[in-house]
Amino acid sequence: GPWTLIDADLVTGKHVTSWPTLQLDLQNAGATWTDEQVVVDGKLVTSRKPDDIPAFNQALLSELQSAGQTRH
Repeated sequence: GPWTLIDADLVTGKHVTSWPTLQLDLQNAGATWTDEQVVVDGKLVTSRKPDDIPAFNQALLSELQSAGQTRH
């Protein structure tokens, strides 16, 4: 996942999280990396590992609900 974001040039200037071994790759691509379950930066929602999926899902649903409310 993170390498796809790097290749698409979507992490430059963004705050993100990931599996810790990807920290350097993300930082080299211009991201600010932090060790948290979930990081939301604009429309980008990232998480670290499978154990964080419930928190990721909750953050994603929250972002989608917020986006839906601003459209009406």
